[in-house]
Amino acid sequence: MKPADSLVGICSDLDSMIRRVASFRHHEAVLLAPSGQVIAASRKFAARLGYTMEEMRGVPIDRYVQTDLPLRQALSDPGHDPAQDDRNGDCLVTIRTKNNLTYQAPCALFPLAGQDIEAYLMLLSGSGSEGCSGGESGLLQRFTDTFMKDVNLGVMLIGLDYTVISVNEKACAILGCGREQMIRRPVDDIFAAVPEQHRLVQRTMLDGVIVRNHAVSWTNHDRRYDLLLDSNVLRDPGGRIVGAYVMFKDVTNLRSLEAQVQRSDRLAMIGQIAAGTAHEIRNPLTSIKGFLQLLRATFEQREMAKERSFTDVMLSEIDRINELVSEFLLLSKQKEALLAEVDIQHVLRGILPIIESEALLHNCEVQYEPLPSVPPVTADQEMLKQVFLNICKNGIEAMPDGGILTIAEKLDQGDRKLLIDIRDTGPGIPLFLVDKIFDPFFTTKEHGTGLGLSVCQRIIHDIGGTIRVSSKGYGTTFTIGIPFS
Repeated sequence: MKPADSLVGICSDLDSMIRRVASFRHHEAVLLAPSGQVIAASRKFAARLGYTMEEMRGVPIDRYVQTDLPLRQALSDPGHDPAQDDRNGDCLVTIRTKNNLTYQAPCALFPLAGQDIEAYLMLLSGSGSEGCSGGESGLLQRFTDTFMKDVNLGVMLIGLDYTVISVNEKACAILGCGREQMIRRPVDDIFAAVPEQHRLVQRTMLDGVIVRNHAVSWTNHDRRYDLLLDSNVLRDPGGRIVGAYVMFKDVTNLRSLEAQVQRSDRLAMIGQIAAGTAHEIRNPLTSIKGFLQLLRATFEQREMAKERSFTDVMLSEIDRINELVSEFLLLSKQKEALLAEVDIQHVLRGILPIIESEALLHNCEVQYEPLPSVPPVTADQEMLKQVFLNICKNGIEAMPDGGILTIAEKLDQGDRKLLIDIRDTGPGIPLFLVDKIFDPFFTTKEHGTGLGLSVCQRIIHDIGGTIRVSSKGYGTTFTIGIPFS
């Protein structure tokens, strides 16, 4: 029989065989050449793997089915009849889908076209380790595919050889790697630059170590993520470990929200204390300051320079206390904002001469980059001035040797916010301090009170806006986001 003629006969047999197999609820079929290439596949099997029958034709079966020893022996030894091998009647194989998911299924291999064994018919029973019916397994497979694609979780499947079997797009985004850079690669290679104890994927998971809601931090280039990590092993029906999975959820925004709530609680407490004690503090300070001014005048008249210098120091410290009390009172004024429609460009142009005068004293240059037009926002104009002046002043003071302060406007149409970036070219803020700068009383200035940024944050939050800071080791950028309608 010529090879071409035998293939025609085989295809004809396959059509009848596929029609018969299609009537079975728990079977799928593949016709294989002696070399192991797919001649044809049943529509049901191709659909389960996510391919068309045309896509599978001519591809080695090892691409789809990880075969065990009896099956490999049958394909490599034409003289071996797999039908006579009792081990092959129900061998377990691992099936790989188009998106690199795997499941296990019993498999049987039968020769066709007489004793010359021109081809093999592979029958697969069930849909995997759970033995679901065709309809249930199809639904399960569709759910798995959709879950991996759409779920807001990073998901990685790890094989027994500690290589990545599958990874979804969310995981790639968090890890900062492309999918093609991770599939079929050892986990050790992917995390080679990370110390072993800080890796998201630990080799101990393949020993059965279960992790639930483990909080970890991960830095992808300049972005830091707070993650909650779960991991567990995957087992076959016999209880043997066949792989593992890792899932991690990005909770960075939740952690940020928690930090904002804690800061708001502290500010509220400080505001309550300020409202009750500020006037009680100021009254005696006024008396002390008045008498010290009299003493200073007396020392001047008597030319007592040393004593006069003492009074200057005390008066300076009293002025600092008064400034601190004034900022306390700002924290306590939660309901005095006069909200109205505000033109941000009008506000910025109004305070620009003040900012430029301050910059001139520090040998700094101010650059204003307005948009052609911006929508109005609802806010308290005077409080916005206070926020912009405070942050600009901080930026200028962060450049003692001179530099450039840039005020730039942007529109975030997605979040419906007008963004104001205030950038300096100073030395930047160390990463371990970035999370603390909005805390009350935290300051890096020699004579700072540590309340300026806390007040700014409270003002912006009261109008539904956001204030964020980023520093990359050179320069610092404060981004103020104010919602517009």
